[in-house]
Amino acid sequence: MSRSSSLIVLFALVCVLSVAAAGAYLSQELDRKISVTEGAPLFVVNQGDGIIRVLQALEQQGYIRSAQASRLALTLQPQTLVVKPGEYRLRPTETVRELLNRFNNNDVVVYGFTIPEGVRFQWVLEKLWQHPQITRTLVDAKDSSVGELIKPFTSPEGLFLPETYLIPRGMTDLDVLKLAREAMERELEAAWSSRASELPLNSPYEALILASIIEKETGVASERGEIGGVFTRRLQKGMRLQTDPTVIYGLGTRFDGNLKRRHLRDGSNPYNTYRIFGLPPTPIALPGSAALRAATHPKSGDALYFVAKGDGSHAFSATLDEHEENVRRYQLNRKKDYRSSPSQ
Repeated sequence: MSRSSSLIVLFALVCVLSVAAAGAYLSQELDRKISVTEGAPLFVVNQGDGIIRVLQALEQQGYIRSAQASRLALTLQPQTLVVKPGEYRLRPTETVRELLNRFNNNDVVVYGFTIPEGVRFQWVLEKLWQHPQITRTLVDAKDSSVGELIKPFTSPEGLFLPETYLIPRGMTDLDVLKLAREAMERELEAAWSSRASELPLNSPYEALILASIIEKETGVASERGEIGGVFTRRLQKGMRLQTDPTVIYGLGTRFDGNLKRRHLRDGSNPYNTYRIFGLPPTPIALPGSAALRAATHPKSGDALYFVAKGDGSHAFSATLDEHEENVRRYQLNRKKDYRSSPSQ
C-alpha cells in the first residue's frame, strides 16, 4: 500500500471514530437525567412551539444541561423531533430522551370535569366557565356554536351525558361539550337499540325526555326502574304524568322554590304535565346512563302512583285509594300543603 493510500485510510478511520465518539456523546446527553430537585413541576409546551424552543425553555429553566447538544442528538432520532402542546409533569427519575418521547406521545396532564346526573345545561355551562383549565369561547346557552352542536334539536337540555371527562389544559368549553354530546349519542343509541318491546315511545328523543323526568324524580338509585315503570304505564293508559319537576322546569326563573296550586293549573306552561297529556316538549335535565336504561327497560308491575317517604325513597301503589293512604301516612301529617306525584 502506498503512503498516500495509508494516509487516506487513516484519515477515514479517524473520521469514523470521531463520528462514533460524537454520536456516543450526543446519545449520552439524551440519556442524562433531567434536573428536578424536588416535587414534580409542570412544564408547558405552548401551541406552535417547536423542538428548539422547547429545548431552550428546558435549559433556561434548569431542567437540562445543554439545549444545543440535545438538539443535535435528536438528529439521530428524527421521530422525537415532534412535540405536542400541553401541560407535562416532569419526573425526577426520567431522562431527556424519555421526556422528549412523552412530548411526542402527548402524555399531558389531564384534569377532571364532572357533570352530575340531573343538572340542567345552564349549570354545566357555568361550571365550564369556572374551571381554571378550560378556555371559554361561548357567549351563552344560545351561542350559535351550541346550536350547530345540537342539530337537529333546538334545545340543548338533556343532550349531554353526565360523566367525568378527563381534559388537558387549554381545552375549550365547546370541546368539552362535544365530548359529552358524543357520549350521550352513543349511550342513547345503545339504550334505544336494546329497548323493551311495546314502549309508549316513538323515538330515542322521547326516551331521553322520559329519562330526564325519571332522573329528577329519583332519590334512591335502586328505584329508577320502578319510577320508569310508573310513568310508562301511565303513558300506556293515556294518563297524565302529573310530575312536579316538569312544571318547575317550565316555570324557569319564575319558580321561587315554592310550587303553588296555581302553577299546576297553568295551561300556558307547555311543561305542565298536570294539564298536558304525554311528554313535555324537551328533556328537563341531563339524565345519566341508569336513567336511560330505566326509560327503555322500565320495571314491570302494576304501580301507577308514588309518594315520597321523606328519606329519599318512595311508596308505590296501584290504586288511587292506596296512593291517598300513602300520602296521609307519609306526608300530610308533616306538611299540610303537600302534593304527591302523580296525584290522580
